[in-house]
Amino acid sequence: MKYGKYYLLALVVIIIDQVVKLIVHYNMEMGMPGEIHLIGDWLKLHYTLNPGMAFGVELGSEYGKLMLTLFRLVAMFGISYYLYYLVKHKAPTGLIWCIALILGGAIGNLIDSTFYGVWFDNAPYGSSTPWFHGQVIDMFYIDIWEGIVPNWVPILGGKPMSLWPIFNVADSAIFIGVLLILFNQKRFFGEHHEEQKQRPVEQQGL
Repeated sequence: MKYGKYYLLALVVIIIDQVVKLIVHYNMEMGMPGEIHLIGDWLKLHYTLNPGMAFGVELGSEYGKLMLTLFRLVAMFGISYYLYYLVKHKAPTGLIWCIALILGGAIGNLIDSTFYGVWFDNAPYGSSTPWFHGQVIDMFYIDIWEGIVPNWVPILGGKPMSLWPIFNVADSAIFIGVLLILFNQKRFFGEHHEEQKQRPVEQQGL
């Protein structure tokens, strides 16, 4: 269980993420007609498809979606190896759990991008193949502000949007993992760095 418990957390995130997405896909109508209000107008379930990255930003070429999915695939292997590396080198436990959360979230959204174009036929119109062109299913909507983004804002200017994007379980896992790492940088990386510096000194003393 030295490595297994961390990969198990990633697997749990993947399973919960996919189960929630399947429930939403098969039981909710897409868009505003299918919205379910959980806490007034503030927290809602809203079934939508995200063809690109966060905030719906897309890579603007014919092969942009394919490139994004392949990048996610490479990132998955990179994060998996990094998790193994951290455990092997006895990094702070909190950091390893955070990376496990990020890994689970990354794989959760990768499944959508790789397979949903085939399973659910949700690849954007004109895609060269449904494989690797699936759209990610999002559903959690925190509606704090809604309006038109000022035209001077790059990329998003002039577009209607809410203050918070619509997200899913995988996004939440990634966000929580990254946020915890940012808030604990000194503890996670400072202590690990000091341990690495002290090991040669301790070995010399032996």
